Amino acid sequence: MTLTDGKFVIQVPASSANLGPGFDSIGIALDLFLNLEVVKSEKWECYSTSDELKNLPSDEQHFIIQIALQTASKYNRELQPCKIKVESDIPLARGLGSSASAIIAGIELADYIGELGLSKEEKLLLATEIEGHPDNVGASLYGGLVIGSYQPGEVDVVSISDISFELVALIPNESLLTKDSRGVLPMDFSYQDSIRASSIANVLIGALLSRNWELAGKMMEKDIFHQPYRKPLIPFYDDVVKFAKSKGAFGSALSGAGPTVLCFCEEGKGKALAQSLKTAFPDMTAKQLSIDNTGSNVYQLNNCSVN
Repeated sequence: MTLTDGKFVIQVPASSANLGPGFDSIGIALDLFLNLEVVKSEKWECYSTSDELKNLPSDEQHFIIQIALQTASKYNRELQPCKIKVESDIPLARGLGSSASAIIAGIELADYIGELGLSKEEKLLLATEIEGHPDNVGASLYGGLVIGSYQPGEVDVVSISDISFELVALIPNESLLTKDSRGVLPMDFSYQDSIRASSIANVLIGALLSRNWELAGKMMEKDIFHQPYRKPLIPFYDDVVKFAKSKGAFGSALSGAGPTVLCFCEEGKGKALAQSLKTAFPDMTAKQLSIDNTGSNVYQLNNCSVN
């Protein structure tokens, strides 16, 4: 199918990175979505009914279009201009992968209308080169739990879809830009600290895969890569972690760079945990979430799948 077949949709899930000690390497896809409705046009145009997105550029300066044009240029292709309705459940600058989902959406847009025929592996490398690490973009592309490693020109990921737990995101009204949150991190780690930090992340993965939820939560709390440095920027963090644990969460972690705190619980416990957090922290939004195992998807509006 091609763009001449009419309107099509690109859907990309949100993501959370790190899960505590998996800094820049572990991500998980969440059931909040960026949606693009795309139709051929005489010029590039983006619009949205969302107040949060209305102030973004409406022409080819829009970030998603920029990514699409950048992607197409790598393959010496010119793209047919499109009119794009952009809607999103993903709050901006809250640590839920809004920029990563936009990067994946731009690459999917270029791939579809430019008929590039990119594999998932090629899309992932393109996205990782833009983002700088594979955790968020890998989760948004593949879905599920993603563990990735990036070296210049090469990215390797393991995507796991047969893991299941529920999550509650406690989202503050205030944003926190990733560049500000990265600014508080140390420039280097000692050899011994690096060993300790990576061993904690390794045990986290083993605990998640073996469904040892208590151990997984313990490893989230033991992170030394980034959370100890970022917590001062998020004054409510310790209170949320302590409260969530008392209400059945097996673990909590900063979602990406923050300021959202992600609380993890076994299946069936998310609704009660979300209500408890909503009552205890009324100035923030408590949102029950599940793992999205589909990843990015492109389809015609007649429900005929194309990707």
